Amino acid sequence: MIKLPGKLKSFLEIRKKEDAFRTLQATDGSIDFLSNDYLGFATNETLFSKTFQLLLTESVAANGSGGSRLLSGNHKLYSKLESQLATFYKSNAALVFNSGYDANMGLFSSVPQKGDLVFYDEFIHASIREGLRLSNAKSYSFSHNSLSSLKEKIELNTARYEYEEYTVYIVTESVFSMDGDSPDLKAFAKYSKSNGYCLIVDEAHAVGVFGDYGEGLVPSLKWEKDVFARTVTFGKGFGCHGAAILGADDLKDFLVNFAKPFIYTTALTPHTLATIITAHEFLEELGKEPKRILMENIEFFKKQIVTHKLEESFIPSNSAIQGCIIPGSKSAKQVAKKLLDKGFNIKAVLAPTVPKGQERLRICLHSYNSKEEIGLLIKLLASYI
Repeated sequence: MIKLPGKLKSFLEIRKKEDAFRTLQATDGSIDFLSNDYLGFATNETLFSKTFQLLLTESVAANGSGGSRLLSGNHKLYSKLESQLATFYKSNAALVFNSGYDANMGLFSSVPQKGDLVFYDEFIHASIREGLRLSNAKSYSFSHNSLSSLKEKIELNTARYEYEEYTVYIVTESVFSMDGDSPDLKAFAKYSKSNGYCLIVDEAHAVGVFGDYGEGLVPSLKWEKDVFARTVTFGKGFGCHGAAILGADDLKDFLVNFAKPFIYTTALTPHTLATIITAHEFLEELGKEPKRILMENIEFFKKQIVTHKLEESFIPSNSAIQGCIIPGSKSAKQVAKKLLDKGFNIKAVLAPTVPKGQERLRICLHSYNSKEEIGLLIKLLASYI
């Protein structure tokens, strides 16, 4: 085989030297404080059975879609799903993408145009940054969750702007993937609305968990009509795969015509769509119970942090994502290894995924974690850090 070019090999060597080298590892039977499967849907046997029954009911017997949605892949489950999603998330329309990464790439590479301005939270998803990199708009970051920093950046960059007509987009997340914290969405929405700006909210880590039926933080605050677009994903709280962009009907039309990650990719399989449909129905059937148990676990976890005097090591969070800061890649990896040896599956998150000096253990809580597991985890952490 042809060897890797020297320049690329040097990048790998740098990663190894910095203790940031990534490898693929098989999952095992360790206690799960790692996955994004907050409600346990990914391994739920009832959900698995209901998905199969839906395929039988709809007389769908296909292994794949056969092409992109604009060719042969727009099978009948798509219309059923997108109609369901628009109702569930209180949106005019929904457009399904193959993943959250694809959805953000499609939205941000196609919607902001030359002359437009995009202001995004400094901790925003990598997929949004990549989408913006491919767009023709100018983009600027603002300090994490800081409305005052956002205002300063907008005032500074619009004061002497060369274009007479342009759109301002403001981008944030309702629950941040690494810190687990949230911005003041009401304040962001009010500011955007009063100035005629387009607010975009990534709800990847909120849907399934927040809201009366898992519809996310934006609808629970009743601001869905004042948000230009939302990204929702199904590989976390709903335990399956795929994503959708929520917004107006004409936004959906625009994405179908101009979002390349949508246009030039093979459509999702019927089984995947059936799983997404069933997962949303299943959560509505179960009501608030799975989320109630998860929230109880989150509160218990936070109390254990206080009991063991670890407050200074943790980022304040009311979500299922709890970040324990352990500066230095080597130190973070060592603590993760000790926990794994005790049967707890938690990964260290290293630079450049997070800033240097903010390496951490990203602890994900689930409805199926027991109080005993949570208590022992915090006790071990207290002894290790």
